[in-house]
Amino acid sequence: QVQLVESGGGLVQPGGSLRLSCAASGIAFSIYTMGWYRQAPGKQRELVAIITSGGSTRYADSVNGRFAISRDNVKNTVSLQMNSVKPEDTAVYYCQAANYKYDYWGQGTQVTVSS
Repeated sequence: QVQLVESGGGLVQPGGSLRLSCAASGIAFSIYTMGWYRQAPGKQRELVAIITSGGSTRYADSVNGRFAISRDNVKNTVSLQMNSVKPEDTAVYYCQAANYKYDYWGQGTQVTVSS
C-alpha cells in the first residue's frame, strides 16, 4: 500500500520560514520524481517544485529563489524549505510521487501565511 504523509504545515508570519516533509512508503522511492503542489481556495492545484530521481529540480516562477526542494533516498523523504514566505503562499500543500506509469498523492498539509 502506497502512502505519502505530509507534515510541517502551520501558521507562519510573512517573511518567515517553514519546512514541509513528506514520508513515502510502499514505493521504490529512489526511482520516482517527487513533487510539491499547492492549492489555494478557489484556485486550481499548481506545481510548486519537483525533484527527479537524479536530483534535478524545477520550481514555479513564483517560488524560485525562496523555496528549496530536497530528497533523502535513504529515509524515503522529500522536503520543501520555504523561506521569505508571502501571504500568497497560503494553500494546502500536497506531496506527489510520479513515474512514467503511476502517480500518488498525499492528503495535504495546510500552510497559512498571516500576521
